[in-house]
Amino acid sequence: MTGTTAPRPTQTHDEHHSVGELVGQASEQLSRLVRQEVALAKEELAEKGRRAGRGGGLIGAAGAVAYAGFLALAATAAAALSLTLPVWAAALIVTGVLFALAGLLAVTGRAQLRRATPPTPEEALGSVRADVEEIRERAHR
Repeated sequence: MTGTTAPRPTQTHDEHHSVGELVGQASEQLSRLVRQEVALAKEELAEKGRRAGRGGGLIGAAGAVAYAGFLALAATAAAALSLTLPVWAAALIVTGVLFALAGLLAVTGRAQLRRATPPTPEEALGSVRADVEEIRERAHR
């Protein structure tokens, strides 16, 4: 003999599997499911992190613009004391525009931060809960 073995009969869908084979398949499927859920949670947390970063950056920008607005307000007050109405009125308009921009940036940044919290992967947790319920239902059958 040359060491060849007879071909193993292929199992059809109607044949029964041993308990060991079923446990092995279930273990493999559960492992795959857990890996997929972890990947989903990572992606969801990454998205929330990006939103938090954008929101924080916009709030920082709002602070910088507000600081520039306070400097412009000081310049406006100085102009109002030393010059006639048209000069300080123009400076006051610039100050108002800067503060309006700061307000817009702050509101936008705050909205970004609210959408990023709480920092839990809620979609992934919901999916895991649904998976656990499905497994429980199938186990009872």
